[in-house]
Amino acid sequence: MKAKIHPDFEEVTVTCSCGNSFKSYSTKKTLKVEVCSACHPFYTGKQKSFSAKEGQVEKFRQRYGLTKEA
Repeated sequence: MKAKIHPDFEEVTVTCSCGNSFKSYSTKKTLKVEVCSACHPFYTGKQKSFSAKEGQVEKFRQRYGLTKEA
C-alpha cells in the first residue's frame, strides 16, 4: 500500500439497536447497526421456516377442493 493515501483502519465498537455491542475493525470511529447476531431471528432460532406455511397451503387446497396435481 502507498503511504498516506489510505484511511486509518482501527478497532471500533459496533453497537446494535438491541443494546448488544462488540469489537470490530473499520475506517469509521463508531458503527451502529439495526440487527446483529444476538437479535437476528436466524441466529436466535426464532425464524419461521417454510414448513410452517405448508399447513396453510393444505387448508387452502381443502377449502377449494384442489389436488396437488392442479
